[in-house]
Amino acid sequence: MRNALDLADLDLTSVVAEQPDPVLFATVSGAHLYGFPSRDSDVDLRGVHLLPAADLVGLREPEETRSRMWERDGVELDLVTHDLRKFVRLLLRRNGYVLEQLLSPLVVHTTDTHRELAVLAPDVLTGHHAHHYRGFALTQWRLFEKTGELKPLLYTFRVLLTGVHLMRSGEVQAHLPTLAGEIGEAPAYLPELVAAKAEREHGAADVGHARVAADVERLHRVLDEAQAASGLPDAPTAYDALHDFVVRVRQTG
Repeated sequence: MRNALDLADLDLTSVVAEQPDPVLFATVSGAHLYGFPSRDSDVDLRGVHLLPAADLVGLREPEETRSRMWERDGVELDLVTHDLRKFVRLLLRRNGYVLEQLLSPLVVHTTDTHRELAVLAPDVLTGHHAHHYRGFALTQWRLFEKTGELKPLLYTFRVLLTGVHLMRSGEVQAHLPTLAGEIGEAPAYLPELVAAKAEREHGAADVGHARVAADVERLHRVLDEAQAASGLPDAPTAYDALHDFVVRVRQTG
């Protein structure tokens, strides 16, 4: 079985070239971005495509989101792209997930448009992004309580720590091992859980439920405190700049 950790062995650029409309960027998200892929992890590709203007002004519903899953060379690929306008609207809705995709260091395909959009990203950040990470953590924690699996537990810790880091620094960091090393409140056993996840995609978390429950509850309080003390604004300040950006990119194609 191919080791999904070795992204360099995969011809991901050809996936981008196969798309029906121009792709403005494509990055790797999911477990590879978060720092805990296993040998069986799929590869999550996320990005932005650019629809022709006619697709947005005609009578037919535009294909603003495209999603495809398939296997290539023994690796499961999961590709999701949004049209530029939809992606920017998601950015303005305080969606940390698309911010992480935009700023992912695992870049498969980039353009000047991608780089320009990334420059505008800091002006999208708000203190309310904490709500995104808080809600995501609650969803993953419920899944962990239901299944006892390691994967949703790691997601729970990852999003809570990402939220704390964002509130404190104004920077998006999605890599759990990095977060665990930089945030003093992170549980000391996280590296052990990450190492266990590298060996198996699905499996039970070998850690006491009461212990992790107490740590998750504590990190929720840490996130609340970080949000209360954050200097991030209440609303995005990049709305007009992003509007002009989307119009210009659409007009120039």
